[in-house]
Amino acid sequence: MGPVSANLPVIDLASPDIAAATKSVRQGLMDYGFLYVINHGIDEATLKSVYAESKKFFEQPMEEKMKYEKHSTHRGYIPPETEGFEADSGGKGDLLECFHIGSSESKARAVNVWPSAECLPSWKETMESYYDCAMATSKKILSLIALSLDLDAEFFQPDRPETILRIIHYSGHARGSKYGSDKGANPHTDVGMLTLLSTDGTPGLQICRDKDARPQLWEDVHHIEGALVVNIGDLLERWTNNVYRSTLHRVLLVGKERYSVAFFVWPSPDTMITCIESCRNEANPPRSSSITKIFDLFGYLVYLMLPKLGTFSDMRLLGPMNSWSKYWPLLYTNTNKLLYPLSKKHSVDAI
Repeated sequence: MGPVSANLPVIDLASPDIAAATKSVRQGLMDYGFLYVINHGIDEATLKSVYAESKKFFEQPMEEKMKYEKHSTHRGYIPPETEGFEADSGGKGDLLECFHIGSSESKARAVNVWPSAECLPSWKETMESYYDCAMATSKKILSLIALSLDLDAEFFQPDRPETILRIIHYSGHARGSKYGSDKGANPHTDVGMLTLLSTDGTPGLQICRDKDARPQLWEDVHHIEGALVVNIGDLLERWTNNVYRSTLHRVLLVGKERYSVAFFVWPSPDTMITCIESCRNEANPPRSSSITKIFDLFGYLVYLMLPKLGTFSDMRLLGPMNSWSKYWPLLYTNTNKLLYPLSKKHSVDAI
């Protein structure tokens, strides 16, 4: 049987009925970990400009794009098959290319890499405009999530949020190898707090609510004109004691190009992640201990190890990897004794 359609709730961010919106948010994040949001404040003209600029950049020769390759700054261009290693894909990464842009106000040492103004004169202004809009939208969504957990609306509003804007292009064509991969992005969960996704309407996004089921049941997430797709990551799942779910998802290649724009949100690096009171009781005690300075640990794993290994596919040197989620136990369980000295020595605040 082929994939079914995910019946995700649609949240109107302009609705005056906050109680109804928070109820829908709660149900959606418990059932799916995914939502649609409409009236989100990112206008159609801004979205069209982002996709137009994206197309211009990714249509350039590889030699030109590689001038802006992501290195130690963790901002810039990432070529195909260098991220998202999965054992059953033959040691190859995701069949996508992307470009990372971070906040110009970030306290992290990373700085943005911008394509030449001679080549793409509107790129920087367009992306910064979208970035600001996405940041404002994410705050609205985080407020609803907080209210849905009986928290103050400002609970998830970090003083120094760590955010990344990821401009993504899928060629639409499979590798054609013996592995028969049809995945633009291999199955994974997001590691942060919140993800906002805009797409050009090309299908391919699927979610799997029960990652342990065999066979896995994949559900299509269809495009809704004018809506953003929102999902939570592993960090918020941990914060809510698994009440809200960080759901496995992937992108299939469908024979045509696909453009999307993802905006990832993390809390401030020194935020204490402690099980939320409304998500615990005698029958459901906290599943995890409290953690803080999460990005010291996460930074050590990703930003120190990966650049030395070269590419994401080289993670096989550390053992088979099916998704980022397999590496979170390294951060969550008995990691202070193992990584703390190293993380302090090589402190990395954020993405």
